[in-house]
Amino acid sequence: MKHVNIHEAKTTLSKLVAGLEGGGEAIALCRAGKPVAHLMPMPPAPAPLVMGLLQGQIWVSDDFEGFSAAEGGLFGLKEGV
Repeated sequence: MKHVNIHEAKTTLSKLVAGLEGGGEAIALCRAGKPVAHLMPMPPAPAPLVMGLLQGQIWVSDDFEGFSAAEGGLFGLKEGV
């Protein structure tokens, strides 16, 4: 891990961030030679979810959201609501 004092980090922040974006290692920001914070690259963003990706590949029962009288009774509801 690279160590950089806070004054140097203030004057070269853009370069430090560019290095992180380019796959560089994490940076320890130091005050009086002691690390006080870390700059590190963000993890890659997860792939976005695509609606309908499994369409036609799964089956859902027609009464999937229904419930029995016993289940509805627990919540004061009627059967099948």
